[in-house]
Amino acid sequence: MKNELIDLILSRRSYRGRYRLTKVPREDLRAIMQAGLAAPSGCNKQTTSLIAVDDPETLEKLRAVIDPPVGETAPAMICVLSRKINAYRDRCFSVQDYAAAIENMLLAITALGYQSCWYEGHITDEDRIGCRMARILGVPEEYELVCFLPVGIAESEPVPPRKKAFGERAWFNGFPDPAEEKR
Repeated sequence: MKNELIDLILSRRSYRGRYRLTKVPREDLRAIMQAGLAAPSGCNKQTTSLIAVDDPETLEKLRAVIDPPVGETAPAMICVLSRKINAYRDRCFSVQDYAAAIENMLLAITALGYQSCWYEGHITDEDRIGCRMARILGVPEEYELVCFLPVGIAESEPVPPRKKAFGERAWFNGFPDPAEEKR
């Protein structure tokens, strides 16, 4: 089991290609969302909520406001909502909460044989695309639509990104001394 989980984590990729038209069963969408909601939450404030969209008409309305278009051929998407709730000493951990939920969902998506990509900056910048998506979905104002994940079967294999070597980003017992590295 341990190696299977590590293999799953290491094989997950952000997929930005086209999707097959194959419908994503509701039980799979439910399992993906349950994985997201199982993520840790600062002081258990549970600031993250989710909306799965698989209705073709609703998907079309959402796609109409996503500019430039991304994930436009996915047969489903999961929209991630966040609420700002103070948790500890007037600190809010909503960003950490939804980041953990998104990663859990991305892993569940991969485990179920689908592909996805975390689209956040694309919809939360000054264009306020997330606000337009939220209005389409009837989301109350105290929630912010911070991300969406297209979900579907990829038409092509995801391309692994180039990653720096382990030793360039991870160390044991402290940050390496640059003087030691030059020797």
